[in-house]
Amino acid sequence: MQKLPTNLQQKIAKRTKEKALRSLEKTAGLIDFSSNDYLGFAHNETLFSKTFQLLLTENIAQNGATGSRLISGNHKLYLQLEQLLVDFHETESALVFNSGYDANIGFFGAVPQRDDIVFYDEHIHASIRDGIKIGNAKSYKFKHNDVEDLESRCKTEQDRSATQAVIYVVTESVFSMDGDTPDLKALAAFCTKKGYCLVVDEAHALGVMGPKGQGVVQQLGLQNEIFARIITFGKAMGCHGAAILGASALKEYLINFARSFVYTTGLTPHTVATIISAYGYLQNEGTSEIRRLQENLVFFKEKYSALGLEKHFIPSSSAIQSCILKGNARVLKISKTLLDKGFYVKAIRSPTVPEGKERLRFCLHSTKGKEEIGLVLELLSKYL
Repeated sequence: MQKLPTNLQQKIAKRTKEKALRSLEKTAGLIDFSSNDYLGFAHNETLFSKTFQLLLTENIAQNGATGSRLISGNHKLYLQLEQLLVDFHETESALVFNSGYDANIGFFGAVPQRDDIVFYDEHIHASIRDGIKIGNAKSYKFKHNDVEDLESRCKTEQDRSATQAVIYVVTESVFSMDGDTPDLKALAAFCTKKGYCLVVDEAHALGVMGPKGQGVVQQLGLQNEIFARIITFGKAMGCHGAAILGASALKEYLINFARSFVYTTGLTPHTVATIISAYGYLQNEGTSEIRRLQENLVFFKEKYSALGLEKHFIPSSSAIQSCILKGNARVLKISKTLLDKGFYVKAIRSPTVPEGKERLRFCLHSTKGKEEIGLVLELLSKYL
């Protein structure tokens, strides 16, 4: 077996020295405060049974998609799912991708053109950044959740850019590391006034935000003011895959030009059936799961305030609660201490987050009891 080239070994050694080296961990048997399974759907036996029953009802006994959707993989469950998404998310069309990463690199690699400009929130997800890099448009970041800074940067760049340039503004409805939410009403009003295209990634809002889990955009009634929404099924929905919601013409364009859609084998019928079943469950039994998650969120915030930990936490009304603990060594040490007590709370280190913003990222779930939540926060308070 050939050795890893020296320059790559040096990069590994550097990351090891900085206590930033990633590795795969075993988490079975631990009390989970790290996964994105906010509603417990990934382990829900009823949902598992509903998926199997759907495959039987549709007379589908097929292991794989057999090819890309443009060749042989566009099985009938895809059509059923995309119509379900159109109805549930009150949009004109929906196009399913294999993952949120695929959706973002497909969209941003294909839609913004060479003379166009993309303005993105500085805390935007890595998959969106990668998609922008693949594309040919110019791109600039604006300060996190700062509409005034966005307005200023848009004016500066548009004054010196081609008059025909299309402006895309990109944000998330719930940011994956801080768990906070931008002023989407202000962003939508600004983009509508200027004729800009607003793109919102709702990965961590789907299933969690809003009374029925539709996400923040629908919670605010903004679905007709958004150029495109990216939703993913690997978090609160407990399965896999993603979709881009928007106009029918956008869907047609993506089918033709999004390379991560065109050149990949489709999702298996079982995967698509799982997504369909998850949406059915969300609209019925899922409402009680959303309510329990919100109750746990309220209790979590009350508890950390009572323990005097409020100064460490980033304000958030989502299932993501981040406790800032400066330094990779420190955050790793406390994460390991909690792990030894049976609690899996992920340490998020630089360079994933900026240096000095290292954190413990608590992900809340509807399936947790208040005793577990209280105990992990009491342990955190003790170790701090």
